[in-house]
Amino acid sequence: MKIRTKVIFGSLAAVLVLGPFAVPVNTSGTLSYQEAAAISWEGKSEFVNLVDHQVHIITAGNPDSDRLIVLLHGFGASSLTWQQVLEPLGQVAFVVAYDRAAFGFTERPTSFGDLNPYSAAGQLEVIDGLIDSYGANKEVIVLGHSAGGALALGYALDYPSKVDRLILEAPAVYGGGGTPAWLNWVFSIPQLNHLGPLVVSSIASNGLTLLDQSYTDPSLITDQVLDDYTSPLDISGWERAFWEFNKAPRSLELVARLDLVAMPTLIITGDDDRVVATADSVKLSGEIAGSRLEIIPNSGHLPNEEKPELFADAVIKFLDN
Repeated sequence: MKIRTKVIFGSLAAVLVLGPFAVPVNTSGTLSYQEAAAISWEGKSEFVNLVDHQVHIITAGNPDSDRLIVLLHGFGASSLTWQQVLEPLGQVAFVVAYDRAAFGFTERPTSFGDLNPYSAAGQLEVIDGLIDSYGANKEVIVLGHSAGGALALGYALDYPSKVDRLILEAPAVYGGGGTPAWLNWVFSIPQLNHLGPLVVSSIASNGLTLLDQSYTDPSLITDQVLDDYTSPLDISGWERAFWEFNKAPRSLELVARLDLVAMPTLIITGDDDRVVATADSVKLSGEIAGSRLEIIPNSGHLPNEEKPELFADAVIKFLDN
């Protein structure tokens, strides 16, 4: 091979190997997670240390209640999604709403030990920690929405003795569960890992498209609702955390275990859910023996936001029966 050819191929190889590292990967956020939480929740926030990171929680109701409800939000959301139902649910239980890793106002670690907080195993451990901390001598109800519903179901299957009742709102059970294990090697490529936050930063715009699809009545998506969904993007480093979340293993293997769900279960869906199809929730209710199904009229993927009174009434009725 001629020297000139060697130089050309050598230069191309250097560009491919080193070029990605020359691309600046900055964050659009300027606030710490504590600062952002203080603004959005007006000083109501608390933080608990679980799985080696600070988990943001909001509580409602009497801590001495004989019931605990743990609320898990869906993809792209945060504890802010529960604002309109915290008070009514707090009348019948002590309520803990928390922000899942990579979302809301929970700390976004970029390094961690053996247990990855962005993985399914790490997220289940967070739920377990919350229940251990707040659920002693209480009836424990785990309520999850969408991807949080899948996680709630996974916890109930893995820790059946710790869940007395299960509530699944538009649960994303039949969809994907994160990155397949056989693809994990791709994310370990240094160049891709460096550029990853740029790849996933489009959630800042794509997430609002998903929000539009989640409401039956788009007039309910007010400036305040938009601010609630975008305020966590003010946190420094949110892109890196979201990249870590996307590459973490999150498979829960739920469908094959549906016959093992033994606790009383309520499935709630809107009659016009275009994100997790209403038909999927109906199907799930038929596959979980003895489960109850509540279809909220004139509502899409977020009945707790579009129809909070009907949603809270359905939950309370289930708990009282």
